[in-house]
Amino acid sequence: MAGPKGYSSYHGKGSKWKIVVAVLLVLVIIGALVVIRMQKYVVYDDSGRPRLDLPQFSEKQPDSSQSAPADGSGDTNLIIEEPEQTAFQAVALPVGPLTDWRSAWTAASAGGTYHAAVYTVKDTDGFVYVDNQAAPAAAVKTVEGAGAAVGDMLKDDSVYTVAKIACFRDPIASSGDLEGMGLKNTGGYIFYDGNNDRWLDPAKPAARQYLIDLASACAAAGFDEILLTDVSYPSVGKLNKIDYGAVATGLPNSLQEEITSFLTQMKTALAQYGVKLSIQLPSNLITAGETAVSDSGQSLAGIVPQVDRVYADAEGDPSALDLLKAKMAAVSKDTEFIPVLTGLDGISSESYLIAT
Repeated sequence: MAGPKGYSSYHGKGSKWKIVVAVLLVLVIIGALVVIRMQKYVVYDDSGRPRLDLPQFSEKQPDSSQSAPADGSGDTNLIIEEPEQTAFQAVALPVGPLTDWRSAWTAASAGGTYHAAVYTVKDTDGFVYVDNQAAPAAAVKTVEGAGAAVGDMLKDDSVYTVAKIACFRDPIASSGDLEGMGLKNTGGYIFYDGNNDRWLDPAKPAARQYLIDLASACAAAGFDEILLTDVSYPSVGKLNKIDYGAVATGLPNSLQEEITSFLTQMKTALAQYGVKLSIQLPSNLITAGETAVSDSGQSLAGIVPQVDRVYADAEGDPSALDLLKAKMAAVSKDTEFIPVLTGLDGISSESYLIAT
């Protein structure tokens, strides 16, 4: 039954149109945002016509910062820079207690440009120029302030430091403990060589340990390299009067074995410090070649593979230096050769030690 005429319910005129208008307004706002968002993807061709260049449809360009494919494919040219090889250019400081590091360095450099300093810790007279408990009291020769001066040198990061240690030629320690460390003659007394020098016996454990302890102390203090000299038996004088003890059988090969054994012990002891181990050899031993064995117990084949560097006097014409380099390379390509010079006149070498 229909309701009373004139009383039908009324919902308001145009309510549906308001909804339509609201929807259109939202669409207009969204469209405006899209246009603003897409502006950065609008590009123009040569004729000036605009077009969209969306990222997902663009060809990906190779990233020059990325490395080439592992299989080597592609046209990318990979350039690998080899590490620059720095020449070793060193100068020896005067032998004696160090009192003023900077003055000693400046005086030794004498206007030259060097990056390494060689400091004699123990000389061929047996004197030790640092405080060291392993050294005999009579051997230690320091002055007030010497310890601080050595410390200042080791703290200077701009300078590569080398501790030079004369090993078995030692008149002080050999005479101070003849039975434990000294090299004796066949009569039971201290042996004097042709230069009136006295020696430690390379076969005696106490003699070896003294040198190893001294070198280890230098490495622990901060030296970058340990340079050994006089790593041998005597080579001049009445060698037949030397009491070689248990190693007398099989000379000179047995002497070679003792020298090689000592270097092996030294290398093992220094391994924990990460320092270089080097040795100075006579130039005539190098020119004799890898198969030669000296009466002193030295041989290239036994020594060179044990060390990082070999130093040798190289005065003379350039051809002599070239010969030394060639002989060294024939034994080991991993061991660096450093010529010891008194000056650079007439010698062309990237690496060298200037002696004082």
